[in-house]
Order: sequence, then C-alpha cells, then structure tokens
Amino acid sequence: MSIGVAVIGAGMAGRGHAAAYRAATSLYGSDLPDVKLVSIGDVNAQFGEAAAKRFGFERHDADWRSIADDPNIHAVSVVVANSLHREIVEGLLAAGKHVLCEKPLSDTLDDARAMVAAANNASTVARIGLTFLRNPAIAAIQQIVASGQLGKVLHFSGNYWADYSSDPMSPISWRYKGGMGTGALADVGSHISYVAEFITGRPFTSVAGARFSTSITERPVPSGAVQGHSGAAVSDQMDAVENDDYAGFMADFDGIAGAIQVSRVAAGHPTSLEFEVYCEKGAARFSQSRNGEFELMLNEDKNGQRGFRTIQIGPAHPYIAGGLPVDAPGVNVGQNDQFFFQNRAFLQEVAGLPETAALPYCANFEDGLHNMEIIEAVIQSGNSNGASTVVPAAAPTYLKGVKL
Repeated sequence: MSIGVAVIGAGMAGRGHAAAYRAATSLYGSDLPDVKLVSIGDVNAQFGEAAAKRFGFERHDADWRSIADDPNIHAVSVVVANSLHREIVEGLLAAGKHVLCEKPLSDTLDDARAMVAAANNASTVARIGLTFLRNPAIAAIQQIVASGQLGKVLHFSGNYWADYSSDPMSPISWRYKGGMGTGALADVGSHISYVAEFITGRPFTSVAGARFSTSITERPVPSGAVQGHSGAAVSDQMDAVENDDYAGFMADFDGIAGAIQVSRVAAGHPTSLEFEVYCEKGAARFSQSRNGEFELMLNEDKNGQRGFRTIQIGPAHPYIAGGLPVDAPGVNVGQNDQFFFQNRAFLQEVAGLPETAALPYCANFEDGLHNMEIIEAVIQSGNSNGASTVVPAAAPTYLKGVKL
C-alpha cells in the first residue's frame, strides 16, 4: 500500500506542504505507508515545475483537474487563493480524494458552509491546516493550562505582528482585495484567534471594540506573477488596497476576557505570533521570535524570586520526540516544522492509523467555518462602531483533545 500525494499551489505555504510530505515517513516511527510524491499543481508553470523539482515530485500540473482525475493520487493539499478553495475542494472530494485545505477555509461564509456540507457527505478525510496548533511551545503551554497547574484562566492577550506589507511598493495582489476584515485579520488574525481558544480552553462567545485601519491605501500593479509575500517587478500603475493593514478587538471566551491585535505593516516583525495568558496561580507567555522556548511564571515561588523563567523546548514537550532528526533539548524548532507535524498527522488519519495524544488528528472543516465566523463577528463589530457581536456557538475539535 502507498499514499500518492499532491499539492495544489506552489507558493510559500505550498512549498511548506510539499516539504512536509517529503519528510512524512521519517517522522514518528515507521508505521506510515510509503508516500509517493506525485504532483505539484499551479497555473504558473515556472513556479510549479520549480517546486516539483525541488521537492522530488514526479510532475507539475497546470490544471487541478488533472490531479483530481489521477487514480494514483489519494491525498491533496489545497494551498491557493482563498476564493479558489471551494471549487477545488469540492471537486477533489467528489473525485474521492482526501483533502487538507489551508486556512481560511474560504473567502465567504456561504462557500465555507457549502464546503462543510461537501466534507460531511464525503467518504474521505477533509481537514483544515491550523498550523500553530502544532507549535511545540504553544502546545506545551496548553498542556500546562489544561492540567490546572496555573489555576483558573483570568485573561488572554495576543498579537500577530508581521511586516510583509510594510513596503508601500510591494505589489498589489489578491491579498489586498475583498473589504475590511479580509486583510491582516483573515490572514494572520485567523491564526491568533484559534491559538487563543486553544490556550484558554474555551471558544469565542463574543467580540467587541473592533477597529480596522489601512495604512497604505494603494500599491503598484505587478508587471509579472506574484508568489506569496515575495516582491516582484512592478509597473507605474497603482491600484487601491481594499482591506485592513491593522485590526484590533476585545474578546470574550465564555467568561474569560481577551484582547487581540494584528498587523501586516509592523516593521521589524517578519512574523511574530505572541501571547500572554494570566491565571490564578501564575502566567505563561510565548513569542514566535523565540520559537524554541516559552516563559512560565508561578505564584508559588518565593517572594523576591517570583518572575518569568525561560523553558527551552525539548523531547519532554509535544511533537519533538520522534518529530525532529535531532530530538534533543535546546536543538530548536521552527515554523517549517509545524507543517511537518501537521501533514504527518493528516496522513496518519488518511492511512487509517489511530489518533494519539502525541499526534492528534488535524482540525475539521467545521473548525474552519468557526474560525471564519469569528472573523465575521469582528467585521460586524467594526461595521457597528465596535458594538458587541455574538460569535455563533461552536465546539472546536482542538478543545476536545485526546485525553493525556
């Protein structure tokens, strides 16, 4: 038995998926069937062929339907523009493929709901990639909070600062279209939103005080193809930016207060997801700029010695043991590794292997819809001068977890 895999989208995140499939059989033991790297799909032949060659895939396909029609392909990652997700995912599911879709699930709630329905009617696995759930330091903090060591959660503060749009001459692309809430909020705010739930152990119940701003109101039109957040040659023509460079809002997690801010024009922060969680018996905090560690503070420490201590990630923490070639304390871990752990978990389920505490299955499409409903509630709050807006009730699978 073997699992044939493909990746649709040869951009930045698509390359992460491709590399993850290539490494999959080297992670967490030898129980996974052989993984065959079949195709990289991308309408841009140059990008697709380069990614296929780089990561050892057999071929490049310009049309995703060629992947859907290939009986030798069983599992597919969809890593393209949000507006394209529904058509491709529904087509793949109808063709009997297992699907791992990048977040956000789609660009509209109607399309997301249709995708949930398609997943529920499919006989194959349909999952969404919430990659920061696979961050070892974040998962370690979640375990500490869930164990009760820190007592009741009091409040949460989270930011996702990024600077990929801080250059006003970065070319316009689909990322800058779609209205307020579809920019920094949907792109990086979606990440810190599910992380906030993961850490507090409770889903969003409402948001308030939402504010959006667009700092750079127009950008040059590219003279060629744009890939990911990378630069490209630009023309003299300018085009309007339609969505948010910054978003901020207050949150309620079923009685736990929170505050979240995100930006794509935060100069000096290439990619910095960070948070602090404050509890009755202490606190914990994490910054992506120091990805291989987290900080822990315990109130029980002696007066005069109380403060945050740095904990380096190692094999005693989630995902490290068996997940890295050198799985020793202090070796460090990065965002690329999150794709490796995530895609290995996806293939674990595709292969029919059991879910474990060490390697929980990926989030489902209902979780992806819930994430979009959080974003929509923030948009509605912003459109209503910050009014409190209810987030539809949900029970995310990543809050259920596997009993440890």
